[in-house]
Amino acid sequence: MRLLTALLLLLLVSLQYKLWLGEGGLRELWTLREAVARQAAENARLAARNQALAAEVQDLREGRAAIEERARSTLGMIREGETFYRIVERHGADGLRHVAQRDTP
Repeated sequence: MRLLTALLLLLLVSLQYKLWLGEGGLRELWTLREAVARQAAENARLAARNQALAAEVQDLREGRAAIEERARSTLGMIREGETFYRIVERHGADGLRHVAQRDTP
């Protein structure tokens, strides 16, 4: 009777090992679920970025306002007759000083 109990206990431990730690076991399942969740979050982030880029491309194709805004912000362009002011912060011994620069076309 003891031999049968020991054999059944050994069989139970063997099956539990395969269930928890073996190939295709619960530990591997949890690891794969975490990887899927991370990939889904990355996909959502990239989809939002793609959507923003697609909207920007659409604006650039259809509107002059988007082109003008891009030229102003990226290239620093100004219209004829406008005055461009640049405020530069300098750190001196007495703290922050603001210096204004004026460019006219």
